[in-house]
Amino acid sequence: MSTILRRRYGLLGRNIDYSFSKGYFTNKFEGEVFKGCSYENFDISEINYFTELIKNNPDLNGMNVTIPYKQQVIPFLDKMSKKASQIGAVNTIKFTKKGKLKGYNTDCHGFKKSLKPLLQSHHKKALILGTGGASKGVAFALDELGILYTFVSREAREDVIDYSLINATTFDNYQIIINCTPVGTSPNIELAPDLPYEFFTEKHIAFDLIYNPAETEFLKRAKSKGATTKNGYDMLVFQAEKAWQIWNR
Repeated sequence: MSTILRRRYGLLGRNIDYSFSKGYFTNKFEGEVFKGCSYENFDISEINYFTELIKNNPDLNGMNVTIPYKQQVIPFLDKMSKKASQIGAVNTIKFTKKGKLKGYNTDCHGFKKSLKPLLQSHHKKALILGTGGASKGVAFALDELGILYTFVSREAREDVIDYSLINATTFDNYQIIINCTPVGTSPNIELAPDLPYEFFTEKHIAFDLIYNPAETEFLKRAKSKGATTKNGYDMLVFQAEKAWQIWNR
């Protein structure tokens, strides 16, 4: 006889109709063994509505967190895992039996597991495009893999370079380019990060956290120069399954 679970989960974010998570978990819950489980989007315009959301949904068991709340949600949590604290971003929340909210980061797990099969001995350094919550999980995973990295943003500041500094020498020194920005995601699929794409080679990896479209303009341009390319779909699957394990242990 199948065990009938009755549990509610959801995704916290803004403008998340496109959500990977809702479709993924809805499909997962179609099996008889997950009967009674549900997953829904919690689309809020600002993080201050989070308290009311939790108050109105006391039967929630777990949440995923996406843009732009991976860092903003932290002050609303009762505690965080050691890894999430080190990273400084949360993409998974567990509702404990005592009614407490505990934050985790499974982005680092998903990214590391997705990137690792692509790595070769010459992949020593990475450029991380963007400095938001997702980039923090990526940076943590690169640390675990022993890969040095530099953040890139539209404005230079301490430990961050701006796009204008990227040139042929940069591409010689950095063999992995990771897009952690929303640039190029649907519906604005014609856009791409402001890079000198002519310097990509077959020795480079271009990794885009975006999964819609499956091949972004960033990936297309890098691929045309021989680079190995990877989108964010597998990363999302890996982090979602890690979240499921956290919710059910």
